[in-house]
Amino acid sequence: MNTQEPFVITISREVGSGGHTVGRILAEKLNVRYCDKQLLESLEKQFGLSASRIEKLKGEKKSWFADFFEKVTPMPSASALGIDPEYSREFRVEVTTEDIFKAESEILKSFTQLGPCVVAGRSGFFVLKDCPNKLDVFISASLPNRIERVMHKQSLSKEDAQSVIGKIDKARENYIQRFAGVSRYDARNYDLCLNADGHTEEELADLILAYIKSC
Repeated sequence: MNTQEPFVITISREVGSGGHTVGRILAEKLNVRYCDKQLLESLEKQFGLSASRIEKLKGEKKSWFADFFEKVTPMPSASALGIDPEYSREFRVEVTTEDIFKAESEILKSFTQLGPCVVAGRSGFFVLKDCPNKLDVFISASLPNRIERVMHKQSLSKEDAQSVIGKIDKARENYIQRFAGVSRYDARNYDLCLNADGHTEEELADLILAYIKSC
């Protein structure tokens, strides 16, 4: 990857590995934009959904309908519209996981066209696979360390932290397999894989920088 030209670095990570913070530190060291929160904010505005709800829905294998969406933009009842209830579903707004993936992809690509950036998650390694100047990084950590980090960051018990990790891991894997057709744990998806155990986020960011300089 040539940092003298527009580039993209994608950071895929396991929850509790510190990968999100690594991406932010890396972006600061490179003095480039960090794409994560802005993407979620764009999706929230587009679909009227919260960031946490978007993450949950992404992991579902089936399509999801307007039941939740109507809480934000209620539809008049079929009877109020003078419509036979049997046909009322024709007037329902449907939002699917495909919509979320398409929206994420379009927003993400638009961000990368604005100049060099670091991207956290968002299936970046797959969505941006055609970018000519890109580095894909995966950051993992042992389960005990991940549990400890989630317990600390979210003020959870050990059992609750482990449950959160399990649910997020499953949701993210479902999402990647559905749209990319690969496992997010397959090292062949990435240029660099790092284990966060025994390293600070700063050290991991420096390891990525060292790798870039060596290429």
